[in-house]
Amino acid sequence: MLDKIAEINGSINGVVWGIFGLALLIGTGIIVTLSTKVFQITHIGLWFKNTLGSLFKKDVIKHRKEKGTISPFQALCTALAATVGTGNIAGVAAAICIGGAGAVFWMWVAAFFGMMTNFAENTLGIYFRRKNSEGEWSGGAMYYLQDGLGGKKGCKWIGKILAVLFCIFTMLASFGIGSMGQVNKIVANVASAFDVKSLSNIIVFEGVSLYSIIIGVVIMILTAIITLGGVKRIANVAEKIVPFMVVLFVLGSLVIIGINYDAIIPAFTAIFVNAFKPEAFVGGGLGAIIIAMTQGFKRGVFSNEAGLGSSVMVHSNSSVKEPVKQGMWGIFEVFADTMVVCTMTALVILTSGGLNGGVFNAKTGEIAAGYTDATLVGGAFNEVFGWGNIGERFVAIAMFLFAFTTVLGWSHYGSKAWEYLFGAKTTFVFRIIHVCTIIFGAVLTSSLAWDISDTFNGLMMIPNLIGVIVMVPLVIKITKNYVDRKKNGKDVEPILSYDPVIQNETAEAIKAEEE
Repeated sequence: MLDKIAEINGSINGVVWGIFGLALLIGTGIIVTLSTKVFQITHIGLWFKNTLGSLFKKDVIKHRKEKGTISPFQALCTALAATVGTGNIAGVAAAICIGGAGAVFWMWVAAFFGMMTNFAENTLGIYFRRKNSEGEWSGGAMYYLQDGLGGKKGCKWIGKILAVLFCIFTMLASFGIGSMGQVNKIVANVASAFDVKSLSNIIVFEGVSLYSIIIGVVIMILTAIITLGGVKRIANVAEKIVPFMVVLFVLGSLVIIGINYDAIIPAFTAIFVNAFKPEAFVGGGLGAIIIAMTQGFKRGVFSNEAGLGSSVMVHSNSSVKEPVKQGMWGIFEVFADTMVVCTMTALVILTSGGLNGGVFNAKTGEIAAGYTDATLVGGAFNEVFGWGNIGERFVAIAMFLFAFTTVLGWSHYGSKAWEYLFGAKTTFVFRIIHVCTIIFGAVLTSSLAWDISDTFNGLMMIPNLIGVIVMVPLVIKITKNYVDRKKNGKDVEPILSYDPVIQNETAEAIKAEEE
């Protein structure tokens, strides 16, 4: 049965992650980047000031009493909880193992343009959001497909169909990237770093140990306790875990890189040179470059999710009133996820003996005996922190936190897609189903869980990016309006919502705050 699933998945994956999918992904980022005059660079001071520079402001971090409404910081942490996951550790390792060090360069390229794709998604998410039957904010790609694309002449049913497809793919993706893929890596790392022989030696079926199943059950229970409490409980957990886990992992990585400082320049050289001239193990010529590009793009999207339209669903729960303001949090989200965390992971692998052998040989593509892409980073940490297996255990804990919070975030994404299809009052049904799928991640093979996640990502990406491309003129209009008001001091009417009622209420609230 698993072989049949792998065969079907491989056929679909080859289509969605073929030339069409990759061109759509990067092309959308390029279109938004050029249309906004390279906003992520030309307005870098503005978006840094409104994101990282505003973290200690009360209106950014203060908890909200309104039902289903969270602070901008909680929205960021919940979005990062879903994005900073196994893709940042095992995903980077897998990209390097398959595409060589050059895959990291293409991951950066995808992230650079992905910043603006995420900006556009979140700007549209706030603009097209509305209150549901429970009095909570609801937003996401399905709404700008339905009311944005669907609002174009002759496109009503196209927008509606794409919105429904997006929701179906989102729910499937929440079982893949947001459940099975994450849990699979948790089990692999925890079982390796904290092995309990009396349990791991008991094989239940087809190479799956009792220890793996027990870990899966524990994760199921923890997930149920948190996710069944809704977005506020998820956000409360995320804002406590995410900053801690990101800072801790980055600091640990900096220690490794600092100790191996003499390998930093060779590591960057390998990344840039191999992006256009991959090592022998990848192959030769244009085909090798395409492999490196594909791995970089796929793992980049798996990591930061720019282009999937996923994080829009939690950003839309933010108390922020300005669409562009939340869009800027989207830029920072991709920056923190890929440019910071993924780069740290890559440098750890390539500096701790990676270029000349170590856990991974960049010349031959060989992984040291006893390691897989899932445990490679732990092995790299052990090159420095080998006493008592501290390095591998540190990474196993980081992987657990990264992956577990991703499961929480994706539970919310899937529930919002379910809400669009079946109504807000039935979302608890989806959360229960999502919790139950966790156990499959503990028993599936690593490659199959990963490949299924890639496929669901690609399927979700296509309708979302079609909507973003069609809505680019609106994104430009909203962005120009915000910059004119906030940066250039022009007295113009703010553009805040597609709904005249929400537009007026929000404009009055902003005016009252300014007075």
